[in-house]
Amino acid sequence: MSSPVTVRVTHRYNLPADKVFDAWLMPAVAARFLFATRTGNIMHCEIEPAVGGQFVVTDRRPVADGDESFFDAQHRGTYIEIDRPKRIVFDFVVEPYTQAPGSNWEWWRARMVGGRTNHWGRISLRFGPDDFKRKSIDGLGDDWPIGYDDIKPYYDKIDKLIGVFGTNENFPNAPDGIFLPPPKPRLHEIMLQRSNAKINIPVIPSRLSILTQKINNTREACFFCAQCGRSCKIYGDFSSSSVLVKPAIATGNVDLVVNAMAREVLTDKNGLATGISYVDKADMQEYQVYGRTVILAASACESARLLLNSKSERFPNGIANSSNVVGKYLHDSTGADMGGILPQLFDRKRYNEDGVGGMHVYTPWWLDNKKDKLDFPRGYHIEYGGGFDMPLYGFNWGIEQLNGSYKVKGKKKEAGGYGASLKEDYRYFFGSHVGMAGRGEAVAMKDSYCELDPNTVDIYGIPVLRFHTKYTDYEIKQAKHMKETFAEILHAMGAVSVWGGDDGPENNYGLHAPGNIIHEAGTIRMGNNPKDSPLNKWAQAHDCKNLFNVDGGMFVSQGDKNITWTILALSMRTSEYIVDQLKKNNI
Repeated sequence: MSSPVTVRVTHRYNLPADKVFDAWLMPAVAARFLFATRTGNIMHCEIEPAVGGQFVVTDRRPVADGDESFFDAQHRGTYIEIDRPKRIVFDFVVEPYTQAPGSNWEWWRARMVGGRTNHWGRISLRFGPDDFKRKSIDGLGDDWPIGYDDIKPYYDKIDKLIGVFGTNENFPNAPDGIFLPPPKPRLHEIMLQRSNAKINIPVIPSRLSILTQKINNTREACFFCAQCGRSCKIYGDFSSSSVLVKPAIATGNVDLVVNAMAREVLTDKNGLATGISYVDKADMQEYQVYGRTVILAASACESARLLLNSKSERFPNGIANSSNVVGKYLHDSTGADMGGILPQLFDRKRYNEDGVGGMHVYTPWWLDNKKDKLDFPRGYHIEYGGGFDMPLYGFNWGIEQLNGSYKVKGKKKEAGGYGASLKEDYRYFFGSHVGMAGRGEAVAMKDSYCELDPNTVDIYGIPVLRFHTKYTDYEIKQAKHMKETFAEILHAMGAVSVWGGDDGPENNYGLHAPGNIIHEAGTIRMGNNPKDSPLNKWAQAHDCKNLFNVDGGMFVSQGDKNITWTILALSMRTSEYIVDQLKKNNI
């Protein structure tokens, strides 16, 4: 099974224990809080209060954050232990996944319209020419069947369609684009620009898909509230739900089926894809939809799962998998972090520096792994944070490490504290933090993969994925270089490291587990040879000409960049190809 996560939440009620206990088992009362969300409404609550009994709670929630249309989400579980009035134990595992021994893949899923683009960082980077030809450069992995010139026109179209801010800097492998004006750097970002210049590490305006100027009549320019993570009501930032799905529905040519868990790709006797079979989460019944083409965009792992579950006499190994490569070459961006404080910014003057909901500057990969004789083959970029972020639960966590070490307004205090003194300390240190995160390229390996677990199904009866992943020395040494670079940057700024600086070989230098950065890619990769790639250069299945995949699964490798902008560009390229082939009656 996937690694369990233990969360302890304690809440004390001014009520007798039996009344609190019964509230969890009485449908009328439990419906007020069990699985309730900020934007949803509980529509149905059914409870069978006995060991082995089940509960079903249905809440109606927005299709996407900020949207005015709704769908019903259903939650199910089974009671394992009931000991009134002391203890209730129940399970709630809707979509499990499993791990092979030694594997630690973290699979993040977002079951909503727009998926993970509803809460991503909007970092919108183009791949460079070298990113498509890595095997030719370092001998590892494989080259893509396409190059930068093939995708550049679609990057340009995406830039103009969606909007991205930045500046043209002429970095050979961090291509320029059609940019909107970037926001001004914040104070800590100005300090980064100045200090990094002394150590020859570039800091340039970041490239985020947030509108700094209006580009059409359906979206407004950002007004710098820095709250992109809480849903943008003016659609100033990019989420596919608001920027792509809503306009598509407005054409009247799109039917959107929500609350649907896809089970398999349907085929006819000739091996062509005819549609999708799915389970409706509300009534747990199975339905089918049909079409001339089937296009998968469920995420690299979920699309691979669909293909592997789509078995038939013609495709006994799963559709589009005659190569036996579906699920293989799974990889994610690498990640390691470090942060510190800037004593010169203690007790800062207060002013608004919110800006956009993300960094205003970043560092593209600035070295050459071969020429600079590095002991790892692929690079990384650096993302920065700090300044006057909006205070929220948990901010300045670990303040006892600060107020016990530094004088506050000239006074030495004990670590920790409470009341007015502690509030004074929070204000004193607020805005003095700076943090940085490396996001790098892992080498796609055939022995890093996901497969169907023959012994486990989800609540819908669909076989789940089992992961076989681990990092190589390439990624570990890259993380070590990240940490050394971060320490150099902090020192150049005059900062003092307060977290992430003690990582070493014992924990792979703080390297995040694969999957944690949520840039999963490579499970249904494209290539010219049907024997080692499920897709051709158009993201079209070699084995089934009317089946396509347009998420991160089609990636051969993913560069030292976030993959969303390349997914969008390749999706548009494939869409135009599909239209052309349909007009020619080739599919």
